[in-house]
Amino acid sequence: MTDSSISTSEKLISIIIATYNAEKHLASCLRSISEMRLPQLEILIIDGNSTDQTIAIAHTFPQLDIQLISEKDEGIYDALNKGVRIAKGKWLHFLGSDDELLPGFRDIALQLKDTDTVYYGNSEELYRDDFRPPYILLKGPYSKYRLAKFPMNHQSVFYPAAVFKKYQYDQRYRVFADYALNLQVWGDSAFRRKHLPVSVTLYNMSGFSAMHEDKIFKQEKPRLIKQHLGRYIYWRYLLKRLKNKQSGI
Repeated sequence: MTDSSISTSEKLISIIIATYNAEKHLASCLRSISEMRLPQLEILIIDGNSTDQTIAIAHTFPQLDIQLISEKDEGIYDALNKGVRIAKGKWLHFLGSDDELLPGFRDIALQLKDTDTVYYGNSEELYRDDFRPPYILLKGPYSKYRLAKFPMNHQSVFYPAAVFKKYQYDQRYRVFADYALNLQVWGDSAFRRKHLPVSVTLYNMSGFSAMHEDKIFKQEKPRLIKQHLGRYIYWRYLLKRLKNKQSGI
């Protein structure tokens, strides 16, 4: 299924942002979206009842088409699932309130055509502390095997809306529900995947996922790989894990 022409009244991309007391970085995040100068964007801010200036900051960007919902939620992936349910875009993009878009976002947005294709680019990872190098570039295409070994950057992906007619974020996975989703999508022959070699986001590596564990996902990851990526990838993954264990990696 392809769509080569989208009217100005339709939304090309829904950017979904989960927030909670995000006053420190939200303005920079929204400013980076505004700088894309893409009129066919909608921004869905799903807030967990912030008690700081998050809501007030969101209202200072009238140039953006922002829909804001603020209510108690069950965490980040509950918020993202809420955003998915109301999104009107042909593609969905997920951004942390402490992340920023880079020019590659616009480059990919202008190439979105096939509504059965997952488009994705590279990301530049930012460490917001004094003890690590400032940027690490996470780049290149993801095969099934590479995805089995390592998660990709969630913020570098443009998901066609059709993905979320079949899947949603599994809230049992506190940190890696997006990784679990990508294992499903990469194993689903209904969707094509296209990598474009541009940097999409500046991703904060000192955020929630870096500070918390996901024991349930860690336990269930081998099963998810076997179920969605197949036995061949599963056995390669197990062999690689065994070799790493034996070598002390």
